[in-house]
Formats: sequence, structure tokens, C-alpha cells
Amino acid sequence: PAGPGAPPTPAPAAPAGDPPPAAPAVLDWSPGTFGDDEIEALIGSRALALARRTHRRGFSALVRRPGAADPAPLVELPSCTVRFLVPHQLGYAHTAAAPGAHQEAVALAVWACRVADETAPGVPEVRVEVGGAIVTVGGSGLEAALDLADEVLLEGAVNSAGLAGAFAVVRRDLEAANLRWPLLALDDLAGQLTAYRERSAHYHPERVADLLAELHARHRAVTGAAAGPRTRVLGTEEAAETPLRRVRLTGLGCRITGTAEDRTAEVFLAQADSATVLVLRHRWPVAEGTDPTGPELAGRRVGGATVGALAAGNLVTESAARSAAHRVRLATRRIAATTVSPSSGGWRSLPDGLVVRDLAGLAVTLEALPPRLIRPRVDAEAFRVVEIAEVRSIGYRPGDQRLDAVVADAAGGTATVSAVHRGVCPGALDALAGALRGERGRPRFVSGAVHRTRGGLVVAPAAVAVEGAVVVPDLAEGDDRGHLATGADARVDELGAAVDAALGLLAELAHRGVRHLPPTFPQRLRAAGRVLAGVGLRRSADAVEEVAAGLGADPPAVCGPWVDAQIRLSVTADRR
Repeated sequence: PAGPGAPPTPAPAAPAGDPPPAAPAVLDWSPGTFGDDEIEALIGSRALALARRTHRRGFSALVRRPGAADPAPLVELPSCTVRFLVPHQLGYAHTAAAPGAHQEAVALAVWACRVADETAPGVPEVRVEVGGAIVTVGGSGLEAALDLADEVLLEGAVNSAGLAGAFAVVRRDLEAANLRWPLLALDDLAGQLTAYRERSAHYHPERVADLLAELHARHRAVTGAAAGPRTRVLGTEEAAETPLRRVRLTGLGCRITGTAEDRTAEVFLAQADSATVLVLRHRWPVAEGTDPTGPELAGRRVGGATVGALAAGNLVTESAARSAAHRVRLATRRIAATTVSPSSGGWRSLPDGLVVRDLAGLAVTLEALPPRLIRPRVDAEAFRVVEIAEVRSIGYRPGDQRLDAVVADAAGGTATVSAVHRGVCPGALDALAGALRGERGRPRFVSGAVHRTRGGLVVAPAAVAVEGAVVVPDLAEGDDRGHLATGADARVDELGAAVDAALGLLAELAHRGVRHLPPTFPQRLRAAGRVLAGVGLRRSADAVEEVAAGLGADPPAVCGPWVDAQIRLSVTADRR
């Protein structure tokens, strides 16, 4: 042994050429191997009976198998998400659902895994339809809603005051049948008609036309030979609201909108366990003589915390409830604690379902989605966190009052971060440009809704994560008078302009009503059809021509061609 003061004996060196330590292997197992007897022993016979009732009705689930990023199998149910934390140990299944719904969710998740094991073994992520009966008849349960939609189309929004009673009856029937997505569409339609009668700025004829077409599209999607799954198209297994037990949410920014009557804040919150984005929405009336903007609204409290703290913080709460549309509500009960701490913008730890590191892959994913009119009615469905490897350019388009910035991922894929000046957020563009220029540290991530255009991906930003902080443009101080480098205004999109013009005419028809149109309306439709044909959209042009031809005949006969044209043009607008 070496004596005192002798130098320490160096550790033996690893032999040259030894391979690096291997990464820990991911255990390949499935919760589908649990038997019903094991489920009953854990949750009890009563909860198992409730789960079997849901199974008989049928439900949709997303199953994610264990992988290097997350070794715990995950099942996303309509009401909550279940993770199996310990292999082969059912008692360690975890869900954010409140205790009353927790036991049933575990059983449903196990059954979803069984179906995934049978139909798609080895696939890392698969959506499955579990239980239920196959509907082969022509009915969808929406027949009364379609008749009501046609009546709105025939009479127009301007003459809809007498339909309030019919809306109440149809709504009751949809609620009883738990047709969640059509019910939400009907509620939105009723809200639009009420907004018109009250002369509110929230009324938009284009939105009315979109909702009328959506009801018909969902009916068509679940009837006929190529019928889709009712659980996805009609939301038959979606609970109106699900209470959540202790849950951790990460603020991903905020969106402020407003009219002369009110201001609305939408705070986007990531629930990492389920890889979903929830929306906390609150609306305030505007007092006479006031004009509140984003910076002022940042200090207003919602659910026990300020909007600014929620948008750029980490929230832990025991008082949250999640709706079918992924809206979250925070109660203010004293016994249910809610704490908010500042976020450093460390969004890298969020699950891969939320963080985008491959923009080209995201474009392919968005392209493969079903049409918007028949997808689940989920708020912030397209909301993502995009990891930024490089900011290639930042330019301001004076003609549109729009800031466009091109960002790139590590592989060179690009997306355009695009924001338009709004009076309710006077400092948003300056704050966004400063964050992307790196004035407060290197930009790491940008969050926002992502959509495709013919030119690529476009991100409507809600926040930018820089080194050690989160910048929320809509809540930033300022007046957008800072120096913004001017870029060239975008070229005119002739195809988009033609589609928008035709959709505008179809919306005007729904606004006025088929029975109350001026004699010149068919000529205007035919002119729009010629423009569509001129940009190569001949089938859309033919659909518009059918509407024009039908206006001179029996008014109810116009409803079918109008729906055809509205659906075709809406899908074209979404994918252009």
C-alpha cells in the first residue's frame, strides 16, 4: 500500500477498442396481456361493469407502445390518458382522471391494447376502434339536425329568429344520443345566429356556412358503403367534461382576440402525460370608455392565477376539468390547490407528439389527416412546439402588416412563423421579432398552430422559448413601432383568391337564404365558377354551376348542391 502523501493510484484504463456502454434495452411488453380477472381484482366488479357498458357502445383509442423516448406504454382515451408505469404490474397504471373515472379508464386502456396487439402488432403508434357494433343502416342519428340545417339555409341567418325552439329540441336529442361533435357544431351554429340577432361582431356568415356543411359532412361520413368510425366522426364516446386529479401543465403561450364588445384570452397548456394541448379560455366584457390590450389582460386572474403567469409558467393543479374539445376549466375552490411557477422554456422534455424536430415529417402527417369537417372537434388540434435550429430570415410585409420569419430544423426543413398586427396586441410583432433575433437569448422553440399551404408549413406563434425564459408576444408591452426590416409583399395567390371568392358567395347565400336571394345571384355564382375553372378547379366550378342552375327551380332542391359545393371548396381551402 502507498504511504501517506503518495499520489493516488490511477483507475485502470479501459482496454482500447472497448465499445461504449450499451443503452438500456426497452422491455417489449403489452398491457393487453392482463386478463379480465386481474382487472376486476384491481378495480372491482362495479367499475368493470361500467367499463363493459362503454365497451358495448364502442370507443376510439390511441395506443403508443414502449420506446426509447418513453418506456411506458400509453393509451389515449376520449376522456383521459392511461400510462402503465411498471411492466407486468397493473396496479401501477396511472391516469390523470379523477378517482371516480380512474378505475374504468384502466380497463378500457387494457382492452384497447388487446385490439392493437391483434390488429397492428409491433406498430409503435396505432389508433384502434374498440367494441361497439358496426352500423350498416343508412341512419346517422343526425336526420333532425340536417332538416334544421336545411331550414336555416332556405330561410337564411337573417330570418332564423323563429327557429330557437327547433334548436332546443334537436340539441336535446343529440345530447341524449351522445353525438358529441354534431352537438358542439349545432351549439356553435345557434351561437352564430344569436350573435346575428344581437348585432354582435362575433357573427360571421362564412362560419355559418361552414357549420351547416359540417353537419352534412359528418352524416355522410358515417353512412353508406365507405362509412367511417362513428366514435371518431360523431364523438359517441366523448364525455362532456372529465374532472382531472392532480395534473401538471406547461404554459405554451397565449392568444388574445377581441371585438368592440369583449376581449378573449386563450392560454395553451401542454399536458405531457397525454401529449395533448389543452386550452384555457376566458372572455371579459369591455367596459364603456376602456380599450384593454394584451399587456393589461396579462395581469387579470383566471382560476386563481394571472393570464401572464399561466401562459409562461408551469401549473400544478387539483381543480382542473377537461372538456371533450380539450378545453380546460380551473375551479377556485380553497381545498383544491393550484400553484404556478415561472418556466425557463425547457420544452425539450415535452413528448415527441408535441415537439416537432422534423418539419418535413410534420408536413406529411398533416397531409394525411382526414378533412377538417369530419375530424374530432378538438381545440388546438394543430398546436405544436417547433424546435428551432436556425432563424434564416425575418421580414415585415407593410401591405399586410405581417411579420414573416423563416425557421429551420436540424435537417434543414423550414417553416414560416407568421403573425399579423392586431390592435388588441400592440407590441406583439416587436416582441416576436426581438425573440427570434435573439435579443433575450438564442431562440430554442416556437409554439403555435401549424397548417400547410402550397408554400410549406406556417406557424401562427403563441410563444417563443429563449434561453431561460418564455416570450409571449400577445402579452408584450410596446406599440409595434420598432425597426422591422421590410420584406417583399407576398405574391397574389390566384387559386386561393378564387376559392375564397366562391366560398364568400356560398356564405352570402346561407346568410340571405335560398328563398330570399336577388335575381342576379345566379349570374354572380356563374362568374365565380368561371374563375375557378380558369385556375384549374373544374370540379369545384361544376359544383358552383349546379347551385346556380338550381336557384331557378324548387328552392329545397338547392340544398344538396349547395352542401356539395361548400364541402368541396372547404376541403380545397384547407389543403391549398
